[in-house]
Amino acid sequence: MRAVFDEQLQALEREMVEMGSLCENAIALSTKALSEGDGALARSVGDLSARINEKERQIEGMCMKIYLRQQPVASDLRTVSAALKMVTDLERIGDNSGDIAEIVAGTPAVSALDAEDVEDLARAVIRMVTGSLDAFVTKSVTAAREVAAYDDIVDGCFSRVKQRLFRALRAGEPAGEQALDLLMVAKYLERIGDHAANVAKWVVFSVTGEEEGVP
Repeated sequence: MRAVFDEQLQALEREMVEMGSLCENAIALSTKALSEGDGALARSVGDLSARINEKERQIEGMCMKIYLRQQPVASDLRTVSAALKMVTDLERIGDNSGDIAEIVAGTPAVSALDAEDVEDLARAVIRMVTGSLDAFVTKSVTAAREVAAYDDIVDGCFSRVKQRLFRALRAGEPAGEQALDLLMVAKYLERIGDHAANVAKWVVFSVTGEEEGVP
């Protein structure tokens, strides 16, 4: 019986990692579309968002089957419970990536503005998403805490982007509308960082049972 249970938990982990990978791709594609001013590429993110939503439903179904058939206790129960919480944050990451893509699809290319720091922000949040799922699979509390702490770096990066764009607007630089669009993109990326930090905090809970700032 335990062997079957372990197989189900491993399958759950694989689905979680696949969902995380879809989220990483959605972030990367939406920000690539931004830097290249590629509306068609931005629209393709919608397909990824739909797959992320479907993956959320699949994982929720797997968790409910484990609950009903295996009646897990202690650490196993925390693992399944945490997975249910984590997929909610991952789904929201997919939504935020889709929001970025919608902005890009309806906006002229941002070549008039330097979007490099926004791309740096995107790379930072992708690192957080990857790290949080790696911590889940390896059950590494240390790695999870490092991801959660990295959210402060992302917040600082967002603050710098915001201040630069505000200065550009106050100076009356051209492409003011594009600056506002970039600010919205940066805000969505900052939210993605928050969700990745939540995932990491649920990893800590699943291993230790300690609720270190979980929402």
